[in-house]
Amino acid sequence: MNRTSLEPEIDSWDGHVKGSRGYSRVLAALALAGVATFAQLYSTQAVLPLMAADLHVTAAEAALSISLATVGLAATVLPWSFVADRIGRVRAMAIGIAAATILGLLVPLAPNVPMLLGLRMLEGMALGGIPAIAIAYLNEEVTRIHTALAAGSYVAGTTLGGLAGRLVAGPVGELWGWRAAALAVSLLATVAAVLFLVLVPKQRRFTPAPPTGFRGAISTLGGHSRNPRLVSLYLQAFLLMGGFVAVYNYLGFRLHAEPFGLPATVVSLIFLAYLSGTVSSRWAAGLTTRFGRRNVLVAGIIILSAGLALTLLDNLVCILAGLVIFTGGFFAAHSVGSGWTGAIATTGRAQAASLYNLSYYLGSSVIGWAGGLVFQRFGWTALAVGVIALSCTTAAVTLAVHRPSRISP
Repeated sequence: MNRTSLEPEIDSWDGHVKGSRGYSRVLAALALAGVATFAQLYSTQAVLPLMAADLHVTAAEAALSISLATVGLAATVLPWSFVADRIGRVRAMAIGIAAATILGLLVPLAPNVPMLLGLRMLEGMALGGIPAIAIAYLNEEVTRIHTALAAGSYVAGTTLGGLAGRLVAGPVGELWGWRAAALAVSLLATVAAVLFLVLVPKQRRFTPAPPTGFRGAISTLGGHSRNPRLVSLYLQAFLLMGGFVAVYNYLGFRLHAEPFGLPATVVSLIFLAYLSGTVSSRWAAGLTTRFGRRNVLVAGIIILSAGLALTLLDNLVCILAGLVIFTGGFFAAHSVGSGWTGAIATTGRAQAASLYNLSYYLGSSVIGWAGGLVFQRFGWTALAVGVIALSCTTAAVTLAVHRPSRISP
């Protein structure tokens, strides 16, 4: 069959349909990319108390190993989106994931704190080539009717990645120290990166964008920043992710101290709560077709706030139950918000998704670190109440901007 006879078939192809082999490969590949990305990005979170003790630094200073990695990611999501427009989504993700894996293997060898933090920031900069591009890739390669569900599946994969990294780091760190824990997570990420490269399907709907120059880039970003519906999602990403990271950064310190006195291996098991996010992200994405994105997103915020309120009690069972509810609510809201950006933006989808991720990881960096100052000075109650207040602000903005009378994609 010659090329001419293929053209009508290619032109009429509307993306991978749910249930097809291509659809399954897209989701499997991006889930593996999520493992490689989020296992590395938060690889030190489960061993922050061990790191603080070994390096003789405070809780907030140890948390800089998380915050600087997310700062690096936030700083590069926009440049990566323009690179991906030129060289292709898959190629850009492959370069980013390979560079991050190499840097991750160097982290355990850092001789001092400044070198450690520098490597973590570079690692985050390399990882900036994954999250936003993955959503843009989904919106291009999966048929439109299934993009919300596909985005939910991708977010579910990222929760498994974050969980895997933390569950590996906790026990290994308890036995051999935080450096061995970081190495173990990097090896896990290396395997996931190789499998991603093997499974990810070739792009069929990508067309390289012509060079737009500085003015074109500013015009694209300016258009998104003037869209109130997109801006509300960026605010949601900043506030919710910041609060989420703050909770996970410092709850371990609370449980490690009296009256609970739990060892690091047991504390690392709190990340099993991520499994509720694995379920809720897909569940929430499915509910959007029935109840609308706005309602499902706000419901997720209400659920996470209720779960966090339970952690105010000095009862271990209530704290753990509250963490599970909090995590499920967060990932339900995040899966809706991240997928919604690509649906709202009719042009510059990679940049729209990048702005979402920029807000998301700036929140992780700024609020995730600042939460430590609140925790150290005022305790857990002040931190939890502050995060609930941020969540309520997000819900109010979402209800005000995304009116039910609007016809939303």
